Amino acid sequence: MTAGRPFSILVVCTGNICRSPLAEQLLTARLAGSSTPFVVMSAGTMAQDGAAMDATAAEMSRAYGGAPEAHQATYLTEMLAESADLVLTAAREHRAAVVRLSPRASRRSFTLEQFARLAEASDPAELAAAHSPADVVRLVASMRGMVPPLDDPEAEDIVDPYRRGLDVHERAAADVDRAVDAIVTALRAPDGSAAA
Repeated sequence: MTAGRPFSILVVCTGNICRSPLAEQLLTARLAGSSTPFVVMSAGTMAQDGAAMDATAAEMSRAYGGAPEAHQATYLTEMLAESADLVLTAAREHRAAVVRLSPRASRRSFTLEQFARLAEASDPAELAAAHSPADVVRLVASMRGMVPPLDDPEAEDIVDPYRRGLDVHERAAADVDRAVDAIVTALRAPDGSAAA
């Protein structure tokens, strides 16, 4: 990554109206003010281009500090997957879809939960010594195979709240919020502005 070029993050779910826009909006809000410029976008493996965010998911976004008003769903393309410096997905099925579109994105693609878990297992001093968010992603990727897999692989997935009750939306939003906090802490570690 060259100096001054924004670090791009792509967040992927199915319809791009619940989980991925929520994560996009929370990442955007929490990465603001970093010494590295970040550009965060989202897409869906089955998105209808231009669709608005689900109303309940938008409420969850506002509750956690996001700004959902301008969101328009975007269909996941090979170009989006190829061009992102980091791809975060709501579930393992979305990561698989990204890798099918762009096999080269494999090393920089994670579920939200996986990146958060691997980042939390990383040495904080090594994260702080990284020169850039790209170095952080490489460091976190190197933790694959070093951190034992979860007993329940489904724990790597954020539950899909689409057309489900408020309790499922709340659970999905809380899981996204927690994962985003860990991700932001890791990505901001090199500039000393990690979230408290």
